[in-house]
Amino acid sequence: MSLLERVEDKAAASEIEPGKRLIRAGDDRGLSLFERLNLRLHRIAWQTPMHRLRLRGRMPLKLIAVPKDPIAGDKEAGEALLAGHFSHNGTEVPIDAMDSLGLPEDFTFYLHSFAWLRDLSAAATRERGAKRAEGIARAWLAAHGERISEPAWRADLWGRRILFWTAYAPYILSSHDPVYRSSLLYALARGARHLERTADKAPAGLPRMTAWSGVIAAALVVQGGPARLKSGEAGLSRAFAASLHDDGGLVSRAPAEQLAMVELLGQLRAVYTAARREAPEWLIEALTAGVGALLSVTMGDEALSSWQGGNKASRRRVTAAAEGAGLDAAPLRQARGWGYQRVQARNSVLVFDAAPPPPPRALKGACASTLAFEFSDGPSRLIVNCGGAGEARGALPAALVHALRTTAAHSTLALGDKNSTAIHEDGALGKGVSEVELVRDDTAGSRIEASHDGYVKRYGLLHERRLNLTSDGRQLTGEDRLIAAGRRRRAEPIPFAIRFHLAPGIEATPTADGQGALLRLKGAVWQFRCRGGRLAAEDSLWIDGEARPHATLQLVVTGESPGEGMTISWELKRAS
Repeated sequence: MSLLERVEDKAAASEIEPGKRLIRAGDDRGLSLFERLNLRLHRIAWQTPMHRLRLRGRMPLKLIAVPKDPIAGDKEAGEALLAGHFSHNGTEVPIDAMDSLGLPEDFTFYLHSFAWLRDLSAAATRERGAKRAEGIARAWLAAHGERISEPAWRADLWGRRILFWTAYAPYILSSHDPVYRSSLLYALARGARHLERTADKAPAGLPRMTAWSGVIAAALVVQGGPARLKSGEAGLSRAFAASLHDDGGLVSRAPAEQLAMVELLGQLRAVYTAARREAPEWLIEALTAGVGALLSVTMGDEALSSWQGGNKASRRRVTAAAEGAGLDAAPLRQARGWGYQRVQARNSVLVFDAAPPPPPRALKGACASTLAFEFSDGPSRLIVNCGGAGEARGALPAALVHALRTTAAHSTLALGDKNSTAIHEDGALGKGVSEVELVRDDTAGSRIEASHDGYVKRYGLLHERRLNLTSDGRQLTGEDRLIAAGRRRRAEPIPFAIRFHLAPGIEATPTADGQGALLRLKGAVWQFRCRGGRLAAEDSLWIDGEARPHATLQLVVTGESPGEGMTISWELKRAS
């Protein structure tokens, strides 16, 4: 079944009244019953008079430093703000309607975090942009400054807001109105106190890191704040321990989140610099490793490869994040926790997923992509995964988002038209890949062997993939082996499909013998050959860095495997 057919089937299946679903869908998927109850009680506690009393106290009179944001903003989005509307990830909303209900999650984050200040600064000087920024800030304070509720007072949003308010203080604190200035500083101080009591309750991963980063920023640059620096650094250190692998990659294994984390920590490091303090060694180490993990999933065009619901993002943003960190970090080549193997040979780049999907609580929308790969020739992408909406949540139909998470949407083998890890109707991951064995040898070219157990219980077959990229980068040979394993044996043949999704714009011409195809891309021709199975070209699609779908093609090798398994060999060779 093609990806487009899966989307149509999923759209029909999704016409279920929410009240009649057997499994409730929600943001707390992957949490235990106790954890869900604890989270809800925590949110209810925000509304109590006791919590409001805890946020009172002596308030700051000024900021003692203004950090420099190391990340450049989007000039077009900033010009849209000057023209009277927010523009973010394809959504446009007039400024006077910024509290409208039903806005996409990513837009809500953009609005309430004040990340738009970065974009405004890219389009306007302080003199020109301050009036617009102060107007929005006044409206936000009137609506949310005193009212403690979600989403405005969510811990990760307060963390981001403190970072942006302090970095762009000249844009929002240039007013001669003492009442407005006091109101904003009062809200900032209350937000910092709120964070101290709620940061550890934020979801593990990027949200909790963001919350504690806000506590540290307030401690460093707000008058009277240093007393909370120790607790802020301890909290962030705990968040790192719960959310990062030893190799610097997030437990979510999502490149889009890794990019946001590098931006966050680069911004926090700039706060230390503004406060004339040395950032802790453990923070610098985490940032350095985080940049390496981020660069490990870039392709030849220096933009991201597409994993775990993400897309290529933009080369400009990836480069800005890496440079903004202010550290010299090389791409991580081999990672067991982060899970992505990177091979670069001359102009060719290969990124290979050699790990199980992330745990359900680490990432909503995780994908069944184990043993998939992407491959590029110089700046031209050749083999890709279909991608996802990335941070632009709501930009794509729900049925398409679900289909993009499947094994069939990735350049790997699918057995029995099933996902290597099950994806339930409510979006949560089920049983499947639990273990990946990996061997890598870089002595002559680069050879990677990896296997996963995602199909063992269902079909009694282990999937092993061997990849070998020559040292000149001109030939990639592959072998997909199905090996009998486990107790179950199927008497009847089991259908398989090995998909190679092609980047948009690649022309595929089948060879006369039906076992190969010529792939023409900008400035080069590659030849694809396979042995075992039948080769066909089918429709596919690819999601670009702005979450827009593009029609493209995929090469699909199909056949049936006996119960004892079989081997399918293939190769990509540069012909010119």
